[in-house]
Amino acid sequence: MKIEIEAQVNAPIAIAWSAYTGPQHITQWNFASDDWHCPRAENDLRVGGRYFARMEAKDGSFGFDFEAHYSAVTPHQMLAYVMGDGREVRTTFEAHGGATKVTTVFDAETQNSIEMQRDGWQAILNSFATYAAGISRD
Repeated sequence: MKIEIEAQVNAPIAIAWSAYTGPQHITQWNFASDDWHCPRAENDLRVGGRYFARMEAKDGSFGFDFEAHYSAVTPHQMLAYVMGDGREVRTTFEAHGGATKVTTVFDAETQNSIEMQRDGWQAILNSFATYAAGISRD
């Protein structure tokens, strides 16, 4: 089963792309709630390149590594990757005036409910949208 999420980002597509793909930016938004953080990210943005993000609860109670390899990259338009368990993710960027629509479609996993997965990924995408809009205003 595939799950789709999206966000309107109040930033031009070049800023949205940079904020989404730059490791220095990823660490600023890649978490679903304020009690989590992303202390480290790496991103080799090319087909076959590795994406890595360390996600941790701020209280140190839990953490995990998120790793994937890119299967497609079209700058400022689309990226796709395959996670370690074989699930696929595709994110597209569409310019809408001075804003950007970002849509992610990902394969669901079987351990958590569809709603929990959708809500978690949507919260992270919302965090990204807020962060990218802030960059755009600077």
